[in-house]
Amino acid sequence: MTTSSPTAVPPRTAGSPTAGLRRGRPDDPRWARPAFLGLLLATAALYLWNLAASGYANSFYSAAVQAGSQSWRALFFGSLDAGNAITVDKPPASLWPMALSVRLFGLNSWALLVPQVLMGVATVGVLYAAVRRRFSAAAGLIAGAVLALTPVAALMFRFNNPDALLALLMTVTVYCVLRALEHGHTRWLVGAGVAVGFAFLAKTLQAFLILPPLAVLYAVCAPVPLRRRLGQLAASAGALLVAGGWWVAVVELWPASSRPYIGGSQHNSFLELTFGYNGLGRIDGEETGSVGGGPRGGGGGQWGDTGIGRMFGPEVGGQIAWLLPAALLLLAAGLVLTRTARRTDTARAAFVAWGGSLLMTGAVFSFMAGIFHQYYTVALAPCIAALVGMGATVLWEERASRWACVALAAAVAVTAVWSYVLLGRTPDYLPWLRWAVLAVGLAGAVGLLFAGRADRRLALAALGLSLAAGVAGPAAYTLSTVDGAHTGSIVTAGPASAGRMGGPGGGGPGGGGPGGGGPGGMRPPGQGDRQTGPGGGTGQQPPGGRPGGQGGQGANARVPQGGPQGGGFSREGGLRGGAGGGMGGLLNGAEVSERAKQLLEADAGSYTWAAAAIGAQNAASHQLATGEPVMAIGGFNGSDPSPTLAQFKRYVADGRVHYFIGSGTGGTGGEGARAGGPGGGGTASALTSWVTSSFEKVTVGDATFYDLTRPKA
Repeated sequence: MTTSSPTAVPPRTAGSPTAGLRRGRPDDPRWARPAFLGLLLATAALYLWNLAASGYANSFYSAAVQAGSQSWRALFFGSLDAGNAITVDKPPASLWPMALSVRLFGLNSWALLVPQVLMGVATVGVLYAAVRRRFSAAAGLIAGAVLALTPVAALMFRFNNPDALLALLMTVTVYCVLRALEHGHTRWLVGAGVAVGFAFLAKTLQAFLILPPLAVLYAVCAPVPLRRRLGQLAASAGALLVAGGWWVAVVELWPASSRPYIGGSQHNSFLELTFGYNGLGRIDGEETGSVGGGPRGGGGGQWGDTGIGRMFGPEVGGQIAWLLPAALLLLAAGLVLTRTARRTDTARAAFVAWGGSLLMTGAVFSFMAGIFHQYYTVALAPCIAALVGMGATVLWEERASRWACVALAAAVAVTAVWSYVLLGRTPDYLPWLRWAVLAVGLAGAVGLLFAGRADRRLALAALGLSLAAGVAGPAAYTLSTVDGAHTGSIVTAGPASAGRMGGPGGGGPGGGGPGGGGPGGMRPPGQGDRQTGPGGGTGQQPPGGRPGGQGGQGANARVPQGGPQGGGFSREGGLRGGAGGGMGGLLNGAEVSERAKQLLEADAGSYTWAAAAIGAQNAASHQLATGEPVMAIGGFNGSDPSPTLAQFKRYVADGRVHYFIGSGTGGTGGEGARAGGPGGGGTASALTSWVTSSFEKVTVGDATFYDLTRPKA
């Protein structure tokens, strides 16, 4: 048996237990390229379907994109408004492609979300290239299809959170490491460092989760002397530092008085944000200013149960875990198959790279006690897809061996049973599907037991049944996902599940937060107010009703028990007060009426900020509605100490702020609420008290504003 794979591994004989692996990358069959192009086109069509239904999606990030399309300084820093008062609570790399798109095509759903779709298509392409290079075109196609049909991937590659860019760059990182392992070329390892550096600028330390297994893998298995391996790893680390550190250095060295406040930090420091709230705080639950994390040793918590079963639980399982048991089984089978291979064997290296990345990231997600959302798991999707593609094809090639048939059949049977369980969690959604998946999957597994001895056509039929059963469940959830709207800060894929967690206080589909599944994000003008949960029912607003609070939820949404119950958003445009000041959902935006919009737009060009509001989502909603800068006091959820009362008084005295938005008190836009609840305490509370006691009130429908140019007598 010959090999055409560009590796340093010598060919093995057909009788070798790893003969299928040693073939490497054969000459592609004639169907390979058309099939690959078809996969990319199908992925693009799937992810573009019904894209505009989500409107501005997460209005927190959409407002920053809108600001970046107007101000180059806001683009660089990731400011929430063009006046550069405060930044988002992440580095800005994920905002840059969207902001440039909006500069070219204007502010609309397609300009915001098509860059995310393109990242999804690119991730499928890179994953295909990584798997195909060492294995086969069939392995690459299976991996790409599994990734494209993963529900959480279909969700996040159609949404404007940073996770889409993060998943793409982490996939690129693994690809570069695998290329470096082929011949020990430094340039590919440096490329991996650059990819991780830019991934850091998308979502800070989460990008580093895959580094330990990849670094150890290269240090042990690269086909060059040890001293050279260590030098190459040092060069890669230097590339990472430059690619991810240049922006950090500029921000930290820039005079704080002439740049926006670093949102999410308590002392205007990006390093504090990185290593505190967005770093170690996510692990131990001690985020500075957070409402608190989950338990430290298992059990329930407002961010869900922690422990080894978290990825399989009712809150996460339907997002990512459909093929997770099979991936773990196939990882073990791949390592057994390559157990006698040379140190530099690239097939084993591929299993270790993808498997190590999966285990490391999955373990952190499972046990982190701080803020955790289901959509984080998109980072696992490329790893699971790669392991399924590689493992399934190598076991198929080794089907003459009895144990390979048993291992492949076991993976199929486990997937069929697990899909039956996951589909049973949404019993009202395609109730026949779980039985069909179970029956077809078990039939395919039985056929695969005899694949090595049966007629080739019968063996292929069993393989086809197995593949169909394996992807049927996630494909159904993915179709449900692309058919619905997703807005707000906490979003989930698939139909509504009774056990789904949505952040503090629970939430319904589409991103409910405390108070229910409110609108979650502004819709572009002309899109109406139909709210659709992911794959669930629609919550059509009754005349005079409220889309927030307990009204307007999807048909399958559950009303959260406990947590602050917001008063909801009025159709007239203001924030309706309720218990605790009422936001209608801490993680959701507000609807802005035409009359309120006209009020803020009048003479807005004479001010740096047309208005100021407590909390990022409240400010973002009004900014997106008017196109004018709106200051988010306290940033993320009103608890950041910016601006101080003295600073705000100077802004008002200098005539830089026109209105203060007084209906409702707060709201969040990132990944969790922090201490003080809506409106926070301290700075925001003192500032609100000063405004309400010092300036004239202007009422527009249900909305209340304070005109900062009209002091009380």
